[in-house]
Amino acid sequence: MQLLRSRDKVPYVRSFPDDPAAGDRLVILPAEDTASTSRGRPIGSEYYDVKEKIAFMDAHGIDISVISLANPWLDWLPKHEAAETARQVNDDVERMCVQHEGRLYAFGTLPLSAPANEVVKEIERLTSLPHHRGVVVGTSGLGSGLDDPALDHMYEALEKHQQIIFLHPHYGLPTSVYGPRASDYGHVLPLALGFPLETTIAVTRMLLSGVWDRFPKLNVLIAHSGGTLPFLAGRIESCIAHDAHLYHEGKTQKRRDVWDVLKNNIYLDAVIYADTGLKAAVDASGADRLMFGETLIKLSPSTK
Repeated sequence: MQLLRSRDKVPYVRSFPDDPAAGDRLVILPAEDTASTSRGRPIGSEYYDVKEKIAFMDAHGIDISVISLANPWLDWLPKHEAAETARQVNDDVERMCVQHEGRLYAFGTLPLSAPANEVVKEIERLTSLPHHRGVVVGTSGLGSGLDDPALDHMYEALEKHQQIIFLHPHYGLPTSVYGPRASDYGHVLPLALGFPLETTIAVTRMLLSGVWDRFPKLNVLIAHSGGTLPFLAGRIESCIAHDAHLYHEGKTQKRRDVWDVLKNNIYLDAVIYADTGLKAAVDASGADRLMFGETLIKLSPSTK
């Protein structure tokens, strides 16, 4: 928060001296920065004060939460600042977990704007932090998507140390895809359609590039029930199987299909907002791989 408050370009936190009731606002997308009616997103202390997090958990009967930095993460930082900032963030989050022993665990933040070796170095360091169980990343990776071969070192390190990736959307789709009157509809199109499709495209690119063929034990938790992946998995698989270019390139033979990956490498959360989507997530990956929201809940055997 201190870093975001010190900035004046996306992402940053802005305040309104003439309207104190507005509170702090987080501006994380270019459209929020330039639109005349935009004021960013409310970001009160409930987003960053660990005492309020614990109070919320107590009020709702949540025993254990896995916490992390939310988007925009750190991929906007200059590469010479990224590694040190990631270490500071991860150490700060670890301190919160220690202060609330048994209640909190964490997903680490990676310095994805730094060189790949710095990313791997931080993954290795995270294994020494007792409460860290994985990392949170967006769909951009090092800037070229999650099918970027330069990420293989990251995937290798995560697989080796059994650290899960929590994948969350942030960047959306180009605004042109929504048409000339998109601004008439507020945030509905980019939030309801852009983020889920961004997620689905990122995971499909991972599949097409053979990430899970090279790293068969790499686990990924996908936010919002996998975007549209549960609905489109059959279509994706059919398109791969019948694509002449992929066939001639030898990429359709001896590969893991999307259903295999969904059942063995992918976890989905339950933030899908309707029973139909929830049922599709269960059918796609299995009830044992569905997480409650973006928080992992400890259940006794009688309540599973």
